[in-house]
Amino acid sequence: MYDDILLPVAPGGEANDAVPHARSLAQRYDATVHVVSAIDTVAQTLRGPQAGAFAERVESAAERRVETVTGDLEAAGVEVAGNVIRGEPVDVIENAIEDTGADLVVMPSHTRSGIRRVLLGSVTEKVVRVSPVPVVTVPIADADEETGGAESDDASEGAGGQSEDGPTETDDGPTETDDGPDGSADGA
Repeated sequence: MYDDILLPVAPGGEANDAVPHARSLAQRYDATVHVVSAIDTVAQTLRGPQAGAFAERVESAAERRVETVTGDLEAAGVEVAGNVIRGEPVDVIENAIEDTGADLVVMPSHTRSGIRRVLLGSVTEKVVRVSPVPVVTVPIADADEETGGAESDDASEGAGGQSEDGPTETDDGPTETDDGPDGSADGA
């Protein structure tokens, strides 16, 4: 059913929960996994003495990540190929689907919500929209969620159960916005 699986990985050394899923699918279908990491061209547009060093660090990190993942997959007996490509991540992935003949993409999806999802977007969401082949998404929690970060995705919650609209119901019982004893909104 699947002969070629595309596995995009981020340049950083962070874990990618999609790798075990790609490995399992490749073993089941005797498929080749194509590991690709995109080096975002935004790094190439930076200027100044630190720009070159930053771009080199990103490229080195991408190469290490691809080597690590391909090594892990080879150790599991999976046929694998790896590549680091310059470009916008969505464009790189879309082109890699065609170039590798992939018939399935397996990639992680952050579990962002609220304003962070709107502002940060999601490469995975964009790939799902443009991909001509099925995309398996594997949810992974953001680091601050895993460590119990204090940042809340719902900006309307404040201390003491207050919202922009006034008091809200808490575990302490009814509040000013509840219906009165006769069921009317103003309590009269």
